[in-house]
Amino acid sequence: MRYRTLGGLRVSAIGLGAMPLSIEGRPDEARALATVHAALDAGVTLLDTADSYHLPGAEPGHNERLVAHALATYGGTTEEVLVATKGGRGRPAGEDWTVNGEPGRLKAAAEASLKRLGVDAIGLYQLHKPDPAVPFEDSVGALLDLLDEGKIRLAGISNTDADQIRRAHAILGDRLVSVQNRYSAAVGDSEPELRLCAELGLAFLPWSPLGGIARSALDGPSRTEGEHCFAAFHEIGRERGVSPQQVCLSWLLTRSPTVIPIPGASRPTTIQDSAAAADLALDEEELTRLEEAVQRGRAVRG
Repeated sequence: MRYRTLGGLRVSAIGLGAMPLSIEGRPDEARALATVHAALDAGVTLLDTADSYHLPGAEPGHNERLVAHALATYGGTTEEVLVATKGGRGRPAGEDWTVNGEPGRLKAAAEASLKRLGVDAIGLYQLHKPDPAVPFEDSVGALLDLLDEGKIRLAGISNTDADQIRRAHAILGDRLVSVQNRYSAAVGDSEPELRLCAELGLAFLPWSPLGGIARSALDGPSRTEGEHCFAAFHEIGRERGVSPQQVCLSWLLTRSPTVIPIPGASRPTTIQDSAAAADLALDEEELTRLEEAVQRGRAVRG
């Protein structure tokens, strides 16, 4: 496993997005725990969770409790593991994901996450999504209060634009350590945010980093023109004898030294495969092929 820096800490270059272990289609508890343990065995030291990762209408915190249980039952050392959780979203029954960035709500959510994770301070606490009904500075101010109170060690923000990153950085300074946005070969909307994070020295954590890769393996009329463009990841994977997902994650790591992808997984073999991408070094010819494919695919998708 190669490593990168997040808030002065050394973390694995590939993290684990634990959300699939708790939402619709989730595995049973035994397989879920085995998936986290497989990640740790593979050298993964960044586990990403959230209080809202649960079934719609269910009690908040299923994923946080699962991650805490996995760490407690792991046979090896977990001293270097950084658990990153998030607050500010909900999943009520019969509704879409909700957003609540009210400072009091965020502080209460952090307190509840502390108890579920069973720690004295949360390693990395992230604002899950800006709330349009609450001034952004007020939500970020709640993170500052939590930092000052020692309830969280590091702060991050998620699903934000470049202006919001700058505003959060103005409030939190070097205690803002990360930005978690959707970013993949298929979805490049956060390219400006990725570049800004590199400029400010913030870790950029792409969520859904493998988007667009799986369907690009399809042949025939079921594959769209945009998906056809991403077939280069499969071609290079076959040439290298690795999965296209590994190729994609390795490509992401070349985007910036601050990029730390957090692919989801619900099976041990999946996260083991993803973790191996940290050791896959693509050459210049391969990177050129992939970059050309990405640009074509994004252009087709609009």
